[in-house]
Amino acid sequence: MDKFLIEGGIPLSGEVGISGAKNAALPCLAACLLTAEQVTLHRMPRVKDIRTMQSLLTHTGTEVVEEGASTVRVRAGRITSPEAPYEVVKTMRASSLVLGPLVGRAGRARVSMPGGCAIGARPINLHMTGLERLGAEIHQSHGYVEASAPNGLKGTHVHFDRITVTGTEDLMMAAVLAHGETVLENAAREPEVVDLAELLIKMGAKIQGVGTSRIQIEGVSSLHGAEHTIIPDRIEAGTFLIAGAITGGDVTVASCDKDHLSALIFKLQQTGCEITEPGVGKLRVRALGKLRSVDIKTEEHPGFATDLQAQFMALLTQAEGISFVTETIFENRFMHVLELVRMGANIRIEGRQAIVAGRTPLSSAQVICSDLRASASLVLAALVGEGITEVNRVYHMDRGYESFDLKLAGLGAKINRSH
Repeated sequence: MDKFLIEGGIPLSGEVGISGAKNAALPCLAACLLTAEQVTLHRMPRVKDIRTMQSLLTHTGTEVVEEGASTVRVRAGRITSPEAPYEVVKTMRASSLVLGPLVGRAGRARVSMPGGCAIGARPINLHMTGLERLGAEIHQSHGYVEASAPNGLKGTHVHFDRITVTGTEDLMMAAVLAHGETVLENAAREPEVVDLAELLIKMGAKIQGVGTSRIQIEGVSSLHGAEHTIIPDRIEAGTFLIAGAITGGDVTVASCDKDHLSALIFKLQQTGCEITEPGVGKLRVRALGKLRSVDIKTEEHPGFATDLQAQFMALLTQAEGISFVTETIFENRFMHVLELVRMGANIRIEGRQAIVAGRTPLSSAQVICSDLRASASLVLAALVGEGITEVNRVYHMDRGYESFDLKLAGLGAKINRSH
């Protein structure tokens, strides 16, 4: 397994480009199953989860062709195997995203229960309940979800018990080919949901209300090909902004969308950082003096993203005073805390709240990554730790960050990958 060796104490400086959003690219790839025509996707990030989804599409009989550095052409002319086998998707949470499009287009689907990060329960019961409302028959056995709708899906009204991003995306894809109108209530409002809808609309879908909690979908008989550019990865952009702040550096993040990062920007400003816009699609962070403690609470968009909680907690170890971090989305999303404590952090967990006392000097240690965003948290901590920190199991990071070590090195970090 690969690991990072990171020498701390170096302020980062310079400009870094942001890749396409993994969490937008995955549902967009799944949406390609909804048409027999070619769909061209630009700004596709080269990360493991994307390669896994492409392998899954290939397994269904779909033609996937990579072109250049970040373009993928997908043609699902005929779906020969509407299945997502465990062997293909065992490392990825997003396997459930193909349930809706496969049932909608092929009339049936057999999908392995999702794997991926061990950050808490992400039950797909909301997907299954919604598909049943659309008229699908659902069976669950031997680790698989089997869905069938031989006579097609029928429009309906779905109210999500709780906000679910992948559930919203999955049912939106299922509903675009259903007979009649579907209304999704308490729907997710994340930018990635909006991006998927924009692709579906380009393919001929009739969707209204995206970006609000009520989405209306009028089913159509078929979709056609389209060309679409994936939105920039707001979590990668946020991670690099935090990296600039925690090291007391001066970092410009290029090819990002400020509107997707408003909650993070506000919290960084509260810590004493200066955030400016040096150009279109660019954000510059400068840490001015000592960082101040702030409280954060993760919420669905437009609140503070749970996918940035671990990274921000690393920053708070370097802020003066007591900070409270409340996690409301996932119950096991403090798995990075014990590793940060090994490096010298003063953090106490009480239920779904972590209490961070700063500023504490961090020192080098051998640490282990437990999930994707925890990996980023430990790397950020290592950037300010004394000595050389060994960050193990960085395959988690490779699932969602494109060339993260190389991008950090371009900002002046002393980081090396070794086996």
